Amino acid sequence: MLSSPQSISASLILALALALAGCGGDDEPSETGEPPTEAPAASTFPQPGNGSIDDLIAEVGETNEVVASPAGAVFVPGQTRFAFGLFDVAGPQIDDADVAVYLQSGKGGRVTGPFTARSESLEVQPPYQADSAGEGDATSVYVADIPPLEEGEHRAVAVVRDDEGTLAATNFQTAINVVKQPKIPAKGEPAPSIHTPTLDDVSNVSEIDTRTPPSTMHTEDLADVLGEKPVVLLFATPRLCLSRVCGPVVDVAEQVKAQYGEDAAFIHQEIYVNNEYDPKKPKLRPQVEAFGLPTEPWLFLIDKDGKVKTRIEGAFSVNELENKLNALVG
Repeated sequence: MLSSPQSISASLILALALALAGCGGDDEPSETGEPPTEAPAASTFPQPGNGSIDDLIAEVGETNEVVASPAGAVFVPGQTRFAFGLFDVAGPQIDDADVAVYLQSGKGGRVTGPFTARSESLEVQPPYQADSAGEGDATSVYVADIPPLEEGEHRAVAVVRDDEGTLAATNFQTAINVVKQPKIPAKGEPAPSIHTPTLDDVSNVSEIDTRTPPSTMHTEDLADVLGEKPVVLLFATPRLCLSRVCGPVVDVAEQVKAQYGEDAAFIHQEIYVNNEYDPKKPKLRPQVEAFGLPTEPWLFLIDKDGKVKTRIEGAFSVNELENKLNALVG
């Protein structure tokens, strides 16, 4: 939720209006180890055949009781991590469904899938849960590993199987528009060398953290550790996050830091100047602008050479972060 052409309010309201934890990413599954949770077998879902995605919907039947929403607003060429949320039409989040994703280019052509999704819980152990955790915060996110996306618009459909084995399809709320984002540091590119505020720079930690209690990730400056050691850099604003995901992912990072804090620098960077959000004219902190971020939250894992190894827009679980960080620090 940050800057034009995808303004904060526009991108969040469009892609995350259903209080879902956002999530894009461009990791290849083979580089992050075995999935921490198990997805249903693809063989239990129908093959798409040679027809259109509408033909697939007609085959399995369409449901108006389930809403599917992409978790992120940014989709880039080559992206293989597709994250989304499922909701009952009445509003509650669905976190235990068997679900598969099917995709078709807006230009037509072959439908691809099924890409089954695993459900990643955003829960953390009690010592790492913020006091400010809210009832509306996202509790889980579905993650499917898909073939690298090509530029252009793609249509996505989720096919959900209920407890009785009945299948039903639902269109995602928005199309998947894949465009290059040259301002956002990509995998393999150097991370911008910028200063991030630390406890030494402020009289009160609340100046640089909206979490209650504040996170413990304000002791190291990115400019000091970049190129010296691995870095976990998390852009998030727990109190001001419209997607209701920033709080949960900061909690996730806090728990993982307890295990990996000696192996990597953990840095939590707030989003708005003076921790104030004006929907008409949001003022972004310079660190957010330096990374070219059009939404939040964002996670960057940076290797000891200062290059981006992983980036994720939106929500991620303890298992996911541990899996990726373990690959980074060995």
